[in-house]
Amino acid sequence: MSRARQPPLVTGISPNEGISWTKVTIRGENLGTGPTDLIGLTICGHNCLLTAEWMSASKIVCRVGQAKNDKGDIIVTTKSGGKGTSTVSFKLLKPEKIGILDQSAVWVDEMNYYDMRTDRNKGIPPLSLRPANPLGIEIDKGRFPQKDLEALFPGMSADFTSENFSAAWYLIENHSTTSFDQLKMAVVNLKKQANKKNEGSLAYVKGGLSTFFEAQDALSAIHQKLEADGTEKVEGSMTQKLENVLNRASNTADTLFQEVLGRKDKADSTRNALNVLQRFKFLFNLPLNIERNIQKGDYDVVINDYEKAKSLFGKTEVQVFKKYYAEVETRIEALRELLLDKLLETPSTLHDQKRYIRYLSDLHAPGDPAWQCIGAQHQWILQLMHNCNSLLHSPMLDLDSDVRPSPIGHLSQTASLKRGSSFQSGRDDAWRYKAPQQVVFVEKLTKLVVSQLPNFWKLWISYVNGSLFSETAEKSGQMERSKKNARQRQNDFKKMIQEVMHSLVKLIRGALLPYSLREGESRQYGGWEMKSELPGQWLTHVIQTVRLSSESLTALEIPNDMLQIIQDLILDLRVRCIIVTLQHTAEDIKRLAEKEDWVVDNEGLTSLPSQFEQCIIHSLQSLKTVLECKPGEASVFQQQKTQEDVCQLSIGIMQVFIDCLEQLSTKPDGDIDTAHLSVDVSSPDLFGSIHEDSSLSSEQRLLIALSNCRYLERHTFLNIAEHFEKHGFQGVEKITQVSMESLKKLDQRLFEMYIEFKADPIVGSLEPGIYAGYFDWKDCLAPAGVRNYLKEALVNIIAVHAEVFTISKDLVPRVMSRVVEAVSEELSRLMQCVSSFSRNGALQARLEICALRDTVAIYLTPESNSSFKQALEALPQLSSGTDKKLLEELLNKFKSSMHLQLTCFQASSSAMMKT
Repeated sequence: MSRARQPPLVTGISPNEGISWTKVTIRGENLGTGPTDLIGLTICGHNCLLTAEWMSASKIVCRVGQAKNDKGDIIVTTKSGGKGTSTVSFKLLKPEKIGILDQSAVWVDEMNYYDMRTDRNKGIPPLSLRPANPLGIEIDKGRFPQKDLEALFPGMSADFTSENFSAAWYLIENHSTTSFDQLKMAVVNLKKQANKKNEGSLAYVKGGLSTFFEAQDALSAIHQKLEADGTEKVEGSMTQKLENVLNRASNTADTLFQEVLGRKDKADSTRNALNVLQRFKFLFNLPLNIERNIQKGDYDVVINDYEKAKSLFGKTEVQVFKKYYAEVETRIEALRELLLDKLLETPSTLHDQKRYIRYLSDLHAPGDPAWQCIGAQHQWILQLMHNCNSLLHSPMLDLDSDVRPSPIGHLSQTASLKRGSSFQSGRDDAWRYKAPQQVVFVEKLTKLVVSQLPNFWKLWISYVNGSLFSETAEKSGQMERSKKNARQRQNDFKKMIQEVMHSLVKLIRGALLPYSLREGESRQYGGWEMKSELPGQWLTHVIQTVRLSSESLTALEIPNDMLQIIQDLILDLRVRCIIVTLQHTAEDIKRLAEKEDWVVDNEGLTSLPSQFEQCIIHSLQSLKTVLECKPGEASVFQQQKTQEDVCQLSIGIMQVFIDCLEQLSTKPDGDIDTAHLSVDVSSPDLFGSIHEDSSLSSEQRLLIALSNCRYLERHTFLNIAEHFEKHGFQGVEKITQVSMESLKKLDQRLFEMYIEFKADPIVGSLEPGIYAGYFDWKDCLAPAGVRNYLKEALVNIIAVHAEVFTISKDLVPRVMSRVVEAVSEELSRLMQCVSSFSRNGALQARLEICALRDTVAIYLTPESNSSFKQALEALPQLSSGTDKKLLEELLNKFKSSMHLQLTCFQASSSAMMKT
């Protein structure tokens, strides 16, 4: 046999005892497959099928009827399983019979009193049951939104006890997926319930039929006696006698029942009072409940209870209700004050602010709490910003040490700050003690603004669009009033944002750019002890911090006109950073003179030009992020004054290095540190004039400076100009032109000094050498060769050549040409001063002039050629071939004897030809 055909089994009943008409729940197994399958239900032998409601195969609900047996089983009978059994029993309690004169602690329901005269219960109508499932089939709640159903059936209800009950709504909501067979079964259940109602009415009529007959018989007997007694006197009529009897009975009844009726009236009053307390206990308990819920923080419950009480008793005329409602209003007013205090309390989260504003709007708080909160947040942010000045009174940080190189390493380790982030940083606390006060202050200030202003802005946006208010406020029109107020207060809020932005900018200016504030503002926002100018690297870091703050505020969609003041601050900081960096670069370049080691390379250069170029390149690279224009930023060179200042500073940097070169090359020997000159091993050191262990002379320093000047002019300055252009500097042509002119002037001065050092002694030795031994051009012997004075002059010229060649080969032609010019000019002057020459004197003079000219032929210039020509023209012409031949022999002899010394000129010639 399958499980569905097993007999019903009752395993539980709740409650398990009670009087007649007690509602019980029966539980068990196989209690039927549906309402139609249930055909029998008895409790203590009484048939309870009429009130039975089949809920499921394991549950049935019914009312216990009047049974003869005090205790009995619960038997369920179904079509599918037949008659069942029970493992539990039900005890039927009999109600206590209370007479009309008996005192009772409880009120006896007069609807079902026991008639002592007839010794039976008055008939009562069957219970008006309101089952939760009127169709008797399984409920399957659909997924249709309640709002859609309300729109589809306006003014209707799915509650089957309502006057506006809609069957279609009920079916869609509870049986949208029920099969057609199940719906047919539901129709059968409804018909069955209707039949039960009809039978209940008939039973009521049958129960009162005997009473009706008794009343009919009594009235008929009275009527017959009255008719029989109609001939008697009125005073002695039965009616009169009956009236007297009734009056005496009434007086006797009053005497007997006065106390009982008094108790009844008192009981009625007590019952009425209890009913009022029970019915309106919500209002009477509301003040205490409000206090308890406020202490627990259940403000939503308080608001819902208040709205309910306001709708029920807000306009009541009952004094007791007025009294309690006034107490409720007192509690609510205290709650409004509490919520307003919490709303204006700082700090608080945006979520809490919105919550408190919604509570206050639902409580119909006076004024505009949302705007009050916005004003309080604005003042709090301003107070926090000014409190940052407490850094002024903190212990001094390490500002005296040279912190300029240190930020580079720290900035590379600084955690990047993202837009909309909270400005959290991964720095060490130690970093803040190494950073200047102003930098720490700006970090703290911008972090504060970026962390607080977004919530402040979002609170305003919520205020404008009405999202701060609940549906209750929306229905009451409070949201529209709020939106209207927000439109009227847009200018006031704009002023608040501008005040925050102005305070932010002025506080930063007071710390970094105090000169940009007015006198009154300097006292309010300044006060920093500026021992020294903040280095460019720290200014770069501050610019990055302010930029990230601006990006975070821009992400909030704050109008650009409100943030323009921050862009102006960034521009001023960028300009100041460039100026300070260039000034510090000039100071660094000044100190390059201390690093000059006078060690030259193969090209005759020291490390000074390279150090100078690297110093400027490093400075420009540190300004790369400053010079770049972020979105919304203007070019740092947009102002003409900035262009001029940067151009002058750049020119000043170049001039500082030029002055450094001049100082190094011209200061006395005693002021120069002893250094060593490194010579290229591949370069010939013919005369050993400069060795690795020898100290530098002033002439050698001049040569090294000239070599550096030559390299600066041809390479370094041009490279620097390219870097200036690469980084967007304006007026690069002017910077290069002025610097080149200054460099050329220095080069010329140094060159003239060196020529003066070297050429003047050689030139000065010519005249004494020519006339040594009382030599006379008019009376002299036949020439036997070049005299010693000229050989000494040549040796001195060769020494100059050797010295220049050792330092820089490229300087040899320039120096030697100028020395030759000086010598040839002096020789021409001396020849032109001779009044007359003898034949031997003229031949001797021509020999020496030609010897000198031919020896230094590779260094002849138009000026020196002209001088030699003038010198030869001052001599008499050779008249015979013998003199010419002698001259040629003597010249060859001279060249042969001085071959070793003149080799340097040949090597130079070869090198020049290759070049």
